[in-house]
Amino acid sequence: MQDYATLRAFVAVARTGSVSRAAEQLHLTQPAISLKLKQLQANIGLTLFSRRPQGLALTSDGHALLPAAEKALASAQAFEQTAGTLHSTLRGKLSIGTIVDPEFLRLGAFLSRLMARAPQLETELQHGMSGSVLNRITQGDLDVGFYLAPPGEGPGLNQDHEALAWRELTHFDYHVIAPAGWENRLIDTRWEHLATLPWIVTPQDSAHHRLLKQALAKSGAVPNRVAQVDQEACMLDLVRAGVGLSLARDALAMTERQESGLAVAENIRLPCALSFVWRHDSTAESTVNAALNTLEEVWPHRLG
Repeated sequence: MQDYATLRAFVAVARTGSVSRAAEQLHLTQPAISLKLKQLQANIGLTLFSRRPQGLALTSDGHALLPAAEKALASAQAFEQTAGTLHSTLRGKLSIGTIVDPEFLRLGAFLSRLMARAPQLETELQHGMSGSVLNRITQGDLDVGFYLAPPGEGPGLNQDHEALAWRELTHFDYHVIAPAGWENRLIDTRWEHLATLPWIVTPQDSAHHRLLKQALAKSGAVPNRVAQVDQEACMLDLVRAGVGLSLARDALAMTERQESGLAVAENIRLPCALSFVWRHDSTAESTVNAALNTLEEVWPHRLG
């Protein structure tokens, strides 16, 4: 097995036909080049060059070995380039807290572009409610995640959340939805009245719970709870079944009114914002940076 420096000397002399020009090309001395050629020919037991007035010329053995030498050098260069690339390739794992439905988060586009940016990065998705995602990011169990809150509030003023950074992605409204045929029961849209109707509520960690609590705060009313669910799909199913009222995102509420005939309370809108959250101290981490840069591509018109 010949060392690559010797093969480089052989190829350089073969291509230039001159020890001096090969030495200049490789930034070596002429004696060093001559010694490498001598050692190579001695090691393989073949004469690779013949002397001519205009310089060195390859023998038939030299011609036969030249392609193999060039191939070996090309392979060595490819090996070094790949090794260099691996030093700068982003690896590791990024744990992402997800909420509601993937389409609303543009999750497919986000992951697709993230994988194109960092193909060696492993992603782990963990679905939950906004509050639980926020707490898990605070505790370090998740790297990043999506969160719902009124516009401008972000993670809120909770001291536990001071370590969190956030970016609002889009604004939308929640509507009060009710079973089909309940339009007359929604004529009075005062919260004092609406609270007396049967409500399908959600746990404290959900955006639904926080928004409804905030809406009822001024009146001091308490919702007439008849069921509690922790999944949006289950909540919608119960509303369709006639169990009671709940909150739904604007696009979802309009779709359900058109397709399922659900009633939607007029002139009640609870503003909300979808945000992306991470820890301040993780901003320097390459995995989190990759997520933030990808987010700019998927949600280019960010708010706030």
